[in-house]
Amino acid sequence: MKADGKVDFFSNDYLGVAQLVFDTEAESGSTGSRLISGNSFRSEEIEKDLAEFFKHESALLFNSGYDANLGFFSSVPLKGDTVIFDSLVHASIRDGIRMSLANSFSFKHNDLDSLKQKLTRAKGHVYVVVESIYSMDGDKTKLNEIVEICKEAEAFLIVDEAHAGGVFGPKGEGLVTELGLDKDVFAKIVTFGKAYGSHGAIVLGPNELHTYLLNFARSLIYTTALSPHAQERIHEAVETVAEMHGERYRLERNIVLFTSSINEGKYDLIPSESAIQSIVVPGNTEVKALAQRIQDGGFAVKAILSPTVPEGQERLRICIHSYNSEKEIIALSHLIND
Repeated sequence: MKADGKVDFFSNDYLGVAQLVFDTEAESGSTGSRLISGNSFRSEEIEKDLAEFFKHESALLFNSGYDANLGFFSSVPLKGDTVIFDSLVHASIRDGIRMSLANSFSFKHNDLDSLKQKLTRAKGHVYVVVESIYSMDGDKTKLNEIVEICKEAEAFLIVDEAHAGGVFGPKGEGLVTELGLDKDVFAKIVTFGKAYGSHGAIVLGPNELHTYLLNFARSLIYTTALSPHAQERIHEAVETVAEMHGERYRLERNIVLFTSSINEGKYDLIPSESAIQSIVVPGNTEVKALAQRIQDGGFAVKAILSPTVPEGQERLRICIHSYNSEKEIIALSHLIND
């Protein structure tokens, strides 16, 4: 697929679902917030279907992953509680935590000893927050180990599955489901703007969480609800992606091909088994120059500059897709290696 006339190696459309058109005659406007005119029997029916698919008691639709994280973390942890989050979690999680009255600490990325140390300082109800696949490095969280640590500490574990939904799990349910840990996770956030090629998000968890967020999550209460059209697209996309076994296999194969084609003697490739492959090119000037050379070669890539990432960790963030051909991947690798 082409992006502005170039081969797409920068979008989050990992399986090509954004290119699909689903047949629905649903309305394009919801007319109001979920607590006024923006709710419907169909909205609740879709949420029940999504909850069942993603293996939790309830699901609550939000307008975006940003809104979902903002709503959850600004309202659920209360004064006297503690939120402990991986240092590389998404800005939306950090923003939500800042809006809450809870205490908060970060722990070193994927560092279990750092997490345990921060847990010793925790008070009140304790919430541990990780992403299953990190959006800049593309690496997996150490989910099995973190589950055990949270059990021992009696902490609530929240997992953002933004970049795992649709890709990991037997039917794209995410990394939590792939590892059989759904019952060990208090809440999951699944967004639909990546592999599901749509928009919006859901917060999954117990029924009590659904009721609480519906009444206290300001990013849900004080905004117009997702349109019926957007909700139907989410429903159709999840059903479609569940059966895209061939696309998930091709994506996995393409990731292996790309990682094996990069000459790591020239640049550092951050270890990742996901579609997100980051090549560290220190210096904003240097990484922009490499990105421009690759773009001139016909490939859509983006340089990630400091301060978005720490100085010295500037990078090319390459996104691999199921629809990238072997020829395209090899050609991109040659441009990077040259």
